[in-house]
Amino acid sequence: MPTCHGESRLLTPQLTIIECSDSFSELWPQLAERLGATLERVKEPMQATRARDALVILACAGVETESIEHLHRVHRAGIDAPIVVGAEQDHRLAVQLMRRGASAYYALPADLDRLERELEERISPLRAAIPDGPSVATATFDFSAIVGEHATIRAALDMAARVIPGGRATVLILGDTGTGKELIAQAIHYNGPRGKQPFVTVNCSAIPQALLESELFGHEKGAFTDARASKPGLFEVADGGTVFLDEISAMPVELQGKLLRFLETREVRRLGGLRTTEVDVRILAAANVDLHELISAGGFREDLYYRLAVIPIELPPLRDRGSDVLLLARHFLSQISAGYEMEEPELTRAALTAVEEHPWPGNVRELRNAIERALLLADGGAIRPEHLALGPAATRAPTSGRDGDIEPLLPFPATLDQLERAAAAAMVEHFRGNKSEAARRLGITRSRLYRILRRGDDDGTGN
Repeated sequence: MPTCHGESRLLTPQLTIIECSDSFSELWPQLAERLGATLERVKEPMQATRARDALVILACAGVETESIEHLHRVHRAGIDAPIVVGAEQDHRLAVQLMRRGASAYYALPADLDRLERELEERISPLRAAIPDGPSVATATFDFSAIVGEHATIRAALDMAARVIPGGRATVLILGDTGTGKELIAQAIHYNGPRGKQPFVTVNCSAIPQALLESELFGHEKGAFTDARASKPGLFEVADGGTVFLDEISAMPVELQGKLLRFLETREVRRLGGLRTTEVDVRILAAANVDLHELISAGGFREDLYYRLAVIPIELPPLRDRGSDVLLLARHFLSQISAGYEMEEPELTRAALTAVEEHPWPGNVRELRNAIERALLLADGGAIRPEHLALGPAATRAPTSGRDGDIEPLLPFPATLDQLERAAAAAMVEHFRGNKSEAARRLGITRSRLYRILRRGDDDGTGN
């Protein structure tokens, strides 16, 4: 449900929840508050108001087996491409829902962070569309909002600022998960000549490979099963603006060739179509893996890499930013306290020491989550190390390299099956739930990874 400039004039974005069950009912007001959105909750799709201008979630946790029928009812009510939320992590269900018109499927609570990020991404163009007065989006995504004084992050920000005027130059943003790649992309877009046009984010690892081409390039009616109507791709939706291709390393090699051709011609042809359409979009891409290693392994096209990396920007991991970790901790504490309308508590000396010593494998995102958790657990008192709940991992030395050499804590003694499943689970955790990247690093297919992860449930061991 990307929104183009000029389509929406909502002063406050709206979050519409169509509740097929009562699961996670306490989450929706909190989510709307964090997003700065008004909340509408209905039981039936026909009861939704202004649904075409809202961010629509179809909440089906506990009734996932009926979710496709509920989705049909949503479409009959004239609501396109809702996000479906359930509780089951079921890849087949996600594919079926997206083929039938859902924009995404998230399983809570595991996917809550990803859901919030997508909603924020969708809200950004709505804010940018507000006419007159100062630009809300420009203020929100100004470079000054990216906190850091270390030379490495300042150098990255300086490079990003230099590329803003070049409205067509392709930029490749590199860095670990959680280092702020998307914030950089948003700042480049909203502060540049395309700032009042759409900013569309595509997470290449979150969309099933079979659907990614259709999402990017669109399709004509009848192009494949369930293609009941023509649909423009996201390149067309973003015409005049920017497309941010996050986790570009997860894009299938066969689709990389089509992306390369698009970068050279700026023309798209929908699946099943004969006509080409010229579009004007800026491409920003991001990767959290070493693309040179991926090129050597045959998983990424070298010619595409050089076409994307016209201007490379590398973001340092938090562990390499020195005292920035304390600067960011205090910044997040002040920001989050204000958001909860709470008095800002003190960080004790022991808590500051814990923050300094933790390796932060999840980088800035992990730090922000830890500070928010500590604020709530401290319940108005000073924040101590136990409120941060960093756990034993805080004492482990950081791993080397961009992704590091993973050293999972495997069960022992154990059967080979148990060791294999534990290793697979550790790899998925290391890549923050990115199963495509985990499967690639394990040297197996994604479907085999799913079979390994489910093995413990199937054999009743739970291990």
